[in-house]
Amino acid sequence: MTESGEDLASLLSSGDLFPNPERGDLLQGLIIATDTNGLIVDLGMKRDGVIPRTDLDKLPGKEADVHVGDEVSVMVIDPIDKDGNLLVSISHARESGDWLEARRKMEEEEVIEGIPSSVNKGGLIVPFGRLAAFVPASHISNLPRGLNEQERMDALGNLIGKTLPFRIIEVDPQRRRLVFSERKAIRQHRMHQKAEVIHTLKEGEVRKGIVTSLREFGAFVDIGGADGLIHISELSWTRIEDPSKVVQVGQEVDTLVIRLDLESNRIGLSIKRLEANPWETNIDNIESGQELEGEVSVITSSGAFIRVSENLEGLMKFSDGPGNLMPGMKVRVAVTDFDPKNERMDLALIEE
Repeated sequence: MTESGEDLASLLSSGDLFPNPERGDLLQGLIIATDTNGLIVDLGMKRDGVIPRTDLDKLPGKEADVHVGDEVSVMVIDPIDKDGNLLVSISHARESGDWLEARRKMEEEEVIEGIPSSVNKGGLIVPFGRLAAFVPASHISNLPRGLNEQERMDALGNLIGKTLPFRIIEVDPQRRRLVFSERKAIRQHRMHQKAEVIHTLKEGEVRKGIVTSLREFGAFVDIGGADGLIHISELSWTRIEDPSKVVQVGQEVDTLVIRLDLESNRIGLSIKRLEANPWETNIDNIESGQELEGEVSVITSSGAFIRVSENLEGLMKFSDGPGNLMPGMKVRVAVTDFDPKNERMDLALIEE
């Protein structure tokens, strides 16, 4: 007997262990008679079980060929129906092996493949053995946002018949609820792929990549099956507040691998470090007291950043607020402190 078969057998018991059967209980019984309602099953209890004829119709082919005298496994579907019967199901009991398999795959976080067979307003229906799993639309990775109901149904319909990866995220036999997620399967695949790629990388090497997304804190770049992050501070030597001022989604860029975190599976990249470090190249060109021409690049609550060369900025702190300073304005400033080691330059405005 297979491992899943052993698990199933351990769930099946004689009626003596279920004096008050509940929905979902698995029992062993002997078919003792047939009547207009279906099959009568001796469960070793005070009441016999009734297998509705509609339940037999759900069994495929030869599985529906059961007779008086056969021993069967059944699942309780209604302890007391409106007629006082104990309703049990052969089809549900035989599905229990699929429920056990689904639970095992969920606990092991296994990625499985499935083929959607139909859609409803909420998502996809995917067969799993004898069961039908539901995939919420929110768990489908490439489903466009902002679609109306018909557009969403059409987009979901395009996935029918296609083999897709899934992760099982909910298994509830009593509620007959089996839920898949394609989004989580894709994410897990990417994480595994990233883990493989990260072991091939070395800090200090240059990799070409494609910008896949922009965030307020930086840009994500695919460098060959794995996304690395270019933090906003690593996009340019000058201060920027919007990554889209430097790169765009879909753009091919050269990046420098500056950090590999194998434990958290993270890759740190830089664009600016592929350019000459302006703090190093200007060590002999700038000194305290020097007067420079500059342009206001960014205004913050504490001061204005002034670009004095292509990639070199200094901070002019406000004493009485920004006054009439605006980004793009040309100004004349004096260097009050130049610290290339810590990449800091303090400036003071020279009044005209």
